[in-house]
Amino acid sequence: MKKVTIIGSINVDNIMHIKALPKPGETVAMSAFSQAAGGKGANQAIASARAGNKTVFVGRVGDDSNGEYMLREFSENEIDTAYINVTKKQQTGQAYILLQETGQNSIIIQHGANYDLTEADIMQAKDEIQTSDFVIAQFETPLAPTILAFKLAHQAGKKTILNPAPAKANIPEELLKVTDLITPNGTESEIITGIRVTDLESMKRSAEFYHQLGIGGVIITLGEKGCFVSTSKVSKLIPAFKVKAVDTTAAGDTFIGALSSELQADFANIEASAIYASLSSSFAVQKLGAFPSIPKRDIVEAALKEINYAKN
Repeated sequence: MKKVTIIGSINVDNIMHIKALPKPGETVAMSAFSQAAGGKGANQAIASARAGNKTVFVGRVGDDSNGEYMLREFSENEIDTAYINVTKKQQTGQAYILLQETGQNSIIIQHGANYDLTEADIMQAKDEIQTSDFVIAQFETPLAPTILAFKLAHQAGKKTILNPAPAKANIPEELLKVTDLITPNGTESEIITGIRVTDLESMKRSAEFYHQLGIGGVIITLGEKGCFVSTSKVSKLIPAFKVKAVDTTAAGDTFIGALSSELQADFANIEASAIYASLSSSFAVQKLGAFPSIPKRDIVEAALKEINYAKN
């Protein structure tokens, strides 16, 4: 069992089910409305825990019913909530998701308490961070705490995974220096690198951009096209598992959480880990919502055995 500490966002997802995105000036009606637990950091933590990791979360919620709800969800999934602090007179983060019939989504974030995360919060969790196999973070919380967490991890010889989402064009060099693996999707990678990901050659050039910044591992997730994996020893496009997508919310987060349960510290098995993570994501897109769709380890392992049996 690996130990993973996640620095990140906690949101309640408000999901508006629509046929297609409205055009400018157009009004459309929802076919349904639903709510689910979510947030990039929270999704990754659930995926990590359900993949079998001992999972610690560092983040913030507001002093509202949504915050209480999210803490219950974490506890039910056996995630350590000791380092989730409550911001008084603040709302817990929320996401407003426009979910189309195709399964594609567009998301608007209300940060709420997520942006109250401080470096003091990180120092409270210092021992957990420095005894973790991986420390994972995204861009839905302030940068300074993330940078500190990654520095603490590196001081202890631990590996860091940065999910640069939502994408920033200019990621601080201070953060890049302490990032071991970066996991943008194709759109995010284009914003960061200026290179549009269209084919294998552009994937390689994009990965090289990150390597030149000193990041040893790169995984560019590409939705139904799969993911591109790059280290000093491997450069390969791994196809996605073909399934009917109902809701792509949390697919990328599921990938990262599942990946951390398989990946070795030296990234020697990054290809096999990406295949496992991709299979986990294929389950996530077949159900509505973030938390409800993230699979447990036994389900993914059983599917992987079937696939390997079919190959043989």
